[in-house]
Amino acid sequence: MTKQIRQLDRVVIRFAGDSGDGMQLTGDRFTSETAQLGNDISTLPNFPAEIRAPAGTLPGVSSFQVHFADYDILTPGDAPNVLVAMNPAALKANLADLPRGADIIVNTDEFTKRNLAKVGYQVSPLDDDSLAGYVVHPVALTSMTVGALAANDVSKKDAERSKNMFALGLLSWMYSRPYESTLRFLERKFAARPELVAANVAAFRAGWNFGETTEDFAVRYEVKPAKMKPGTYRNITGNAALSLGLVAAGVRSGLPVFLGAYPITPASDILHELSKHKRFGVLTMQAEDEIAAVGAALGASYGGSLGVTTTSGPGVALKSETISLAVALELPLVIVDVQRAGPSTGMPTKTEQADLNMALYGRHGEAPVAVIAPRSPSDCFFAALEAARIALTYRTPVILLSDNYVANGSEPWLLPDVESLPDLRVEFATEPNGEDGTTFLPYLRDPETLARPWAIPGTAGLEHRIGGLEKADKTGDISYDPANHDFMVRTRAARIETIPVPDIEVEDPDGDARVLVLGWGSTYGPIGAACRGLRQRGLSIAQAHLRHLAPMPANLAEVLRSYDRVVIPEMNLGQLAHVIRARYLVDAISYNQVRGLPFTSAELETTLEEVLKNV
Repeated sequence: MTKQIRQLDRVVIRFAGDSGDGMQLTGDRFTSETAQLGNDISTLPNFPAEIRAPAGTLPGVSSFQVHFADYDILTPGDAPNVLVAMNPAALKANLADLPRGADIIVNTDEFTKRNLAKVGYQVSPLDDDSLAGYVVHPVALTSMTVGALAANDVSKKDAERSKNMFALGLLSWMYSRPYESTLRFLERKFAARPELVAANVAAFRAGWNFGETTEDFAVRYEVKPAKMKPGTYRNITGNAALSLGLVAAGVRSGLPVFLGAYPITPASDILHELSKHKRFGVLTMQAEDEIAAVGAALGASYGGSLGVTTTSGPGVALKSETISLAVALELPLVIVDVQRAGPSTGMPTKTEQADLNMALYGRHGEAPVAVIAPRSPSDCFFAALEAARIALTYRTPVILLSDNYVANGSEPWLLPDVESLPDLRVEFATEPNGEDGTTFLPYLRDPETLARPWAIPGTAGLEHRIGGLEKADKTGDISYDPANHDFMVRTRAARIETIPVPDIEVEDPDGDARVLVLGWGSTYGPIGAACRGLRQRGLSIAQAHLRHLAPMPANLAEVLRSYDRVVIPEMNLGQLAHVIRARYLVDAISYNQVRGLPFTSAELETTLEEVLKNV
């Protein structure tokens, strides 16, 4: 059968099923295949917090969305063109997100009376007219997979588990994806059980062959590679990029990297990744709790390492006292906060940007720290390097605010030239610095950076007192002097405020925009896509994005004054907007949502268009 091949410029696919159906693995493999083909990609994993949520129920639905195109894209896509629904719960949970005319591939074997009843279907949507506005492809995924593996030496249960590979094979055929890397992946993953290698490969090929031979899929699609800057690329998640950024910081500084961490969603993958890189001088410690983790990291910095601790919002709350100690000791420390929906336990696997206030102000006393936020998965690499640069140069804690959306999402990353990365080497104190030539003054500051000397414990002649009690200027002795305390508090604040950070860049192609959209962190993609859509319709709008949140860029005040309206979209209730209003006296328009999901570009485009109409 000769099948028509149709060219597309972009596609959004969502794989959805039970949390035990392997949807994250399926989406990840499809993404890897797509990255090898050279498309630009952006992904959105979405899964329950429970290790194994109740099968067949709405809370148990796990999904993976991948957006790929032949041009530069900024988001995982607002609405799927294709939904692969492994059961009724997956269909019901995701149907509202589909545009009319979308393709729905359903696993008909799971549409039993029992499974339909679990999600409130009185009648199967496959048998009534509720799906009339969509292109429905009923496929008996489970039974066809079991049939394809009848000759394999696997149990029926293992055969049924392979249905995600059947679905992957079908979608790989449908969108002309290469699959050699997936076959190699399966060989590695199940190397200890050759029968499972054979079963999964057979299921994948069965799905591919089904697409090739069935009349239900008469069209095959192609998406050409995107035009991208020449170089070597790899697909990377935010957590993986951040981990490699910390490894690179260790290499470029010449220091050992010590990670003290307690497992917490969604930051645990950083611990997992860094534990693989011992050969680069990375030492990881899984601590008994969050307080021990940050204490060990600060101790490592005291001993001459680059101390790092990773966590999410609940962990930052527990670490706050030790972060304050790091402020008083004036030692480098990188605190990675992969934000999630709160408060308290909240929704551990859902995204949010609600830790900004805590990062800026969440310590007792006047305890300023530097705060930066990556804007995309690949940007996590460079944000980690920048956090390390500031921490090492200015002897200060730095909070790096990632979030679940950035951490688990993925995109192509152009591998940088290592020699182009910043030189992070530091000079430790090796001899007395007092005027008499014999005294060591641990708080005698560098006049340019206001950083104090960093003396490794045990260096002869450089013994000095440390601890949380206020220090006397220069000598570091315990001091209760009011004037000294005022001086030290102001000096620590000045050390942060005077850190030179790059000016904020404004994207205003026509140069005549009257509205500026200001964002930070992971809102970069949705804001960029919304502004791009408005400009394509002839509307003028400017966009700027903050990476450095403390200190802020020196030109930010001038930029804000250049526009009649400033709109700040955030996945919180307006935390950056409050800072901008207070600091710059700008009546910023705050647009907020806290649904545990990223903004869609469509909702932002609609909101921004209303602002433009009223300028």
